[in-house]
Amino acid sequence: MRALKWFVTAFTIVFLFAPLVVVAIVSINENRYMDFPPEGFSLAWYGALWTDAEWRDAIVTSLVIATASAALAVAVATPLAYVLRAYRIRLTPLLYSLGILPFLLPPVITALALQVFWNATGHVGRIENVIIAHGVFFSTLPLIAISLGMETMDPALREAAQTLGANPRTTFRTITLPLLVPSMVTGYAAAFVLSLNEYIISFLVAGFSVQTLPIKIFNSLRYGFTPTIASVTIVFIVVAATVFTFAAMFGNLLRFLGADPATLERDRG
Repeated sequence: MRALKWFVTAFTIVFLFAPLVVVAIVSINENRYMDFPPEGFSLAWYGALWTDAEWRDAIVTSLVIATASAALAVAVATPLAYVLRAYRIRLTPLLYSLGILPFLLPPVITALALQVFWNATGHVGRIENVIIAHGVFFSTLPLIAISLGMETMDPALREAAQTLGANPRTTFRTITLPLLVPSMVTGYAAAFVLSLNEYIISFLVAGFSVQTLPIKIFNSLRYGFTPTIASVTIVFIVVAATVFTFAAMFGNLLRFLGADPATLERDRG
């Protein structure tokens, strides 16, 4: 039985990582074709991401959008999660459902709605359109993470602060908000990574006037597969892994992924 468990674990790891290994090997191919096994070794394709102005601008644009939209998503989700969990108003189920609705719907629906809105206002083809669109769409992730943090927070802490004379604003600033920081970090990390990889909303909201990295990748595919695209994939993976590593270290990533809070506390102890 133990041997079977090790076999299943090893097979799963190989199944998941084998495509990534192939892409990583292709990205160091010396010629401009995605040959496997590669013919020669070269890191020139990684250098092209920074020396080529179009790739560099796409990377910078994606990082700016992901950073700003993730911050916007956390800013929208934090007060909503606090109100829904702290006050238990009658419309909590409805408001919570509306909060997670954008992420449950296909991205194209949200993208079309925002496209109609920006066209009606005459404010089209701007980077801020994409930032707001991503912030609205991905606010569901910090909303869930922060709601989980509120759910597992000991209510006696807030009650003790209020008993000692702290008003609700002071209690939120000194007690609730510091305890929610790990959940906010987790929600930010999830929104940041998904914003980097989002294509449909970015394309429909801003078109080719704002070229994010996914849009640049799809445009480049029209001219064939090159090791540059493979190197972009590896950069994406490294960035995502780094962000989620920090979320696991300083946030509540495991709880966000469904881990039992009691088990986490026992393992830390």
